[in-house]
Amino acid sequence: MSSAPGLPVRCRMVSVLVLRGTGSGTRMLLVRRAGAYLDGVWSYVAGHVEAGETGWQAALRELREETRLLPATLHATSFCEQFYSVRSDGIELVPAFVARVADDVAVRLNGEHSAFRWATFDEACGLLPFGSQRDLLAHVRREFVEREPSPFLRIALD
Repeated sequence: MSSAPGLPVRCRMVSVLVLRGTGSGTRMLLVRRAGAYLDGVWSYVAGHVEAGETGWQAALRELREETRLLPATLHATSFCEQFYSVRSDGIELVPAFVARVADDVAVRLNGEHSAFRWATFDEACGLLPFGSQRDLLAHVRREFVEREPSPFLRIALD
């Protein structure tokens, strides 16, 4: 029995854009990957959804694991990165979240990253290697920095 033609569509990961500051003073946390996958590449926090987790729970867990940060607020962005993965021969959808943190937080990286920096959106755009990342960045700038995000996107952390 053969399966239907086409590529599988999967949603197994989440992305978290960590922001501090407001308006033109907004900075985004970038982390430099360390390890076999994308070694040396600047990115934002991202990771796989584990069994039994919701997307937002995975976002919070990944944020804690990779940076030890706890957000003051967490929002869904209503944006999913999408790309073709050669490794899995399928289309990957990655829902994105925005975590707001205080200006004076201490970032403590785990072994997945070798460095971090707080970047302006323009700096981040120049450092992120993939078009879907830059598209997400433009969306977040427009919907979370240049205006107040919709209250319907806020996730209660209580």
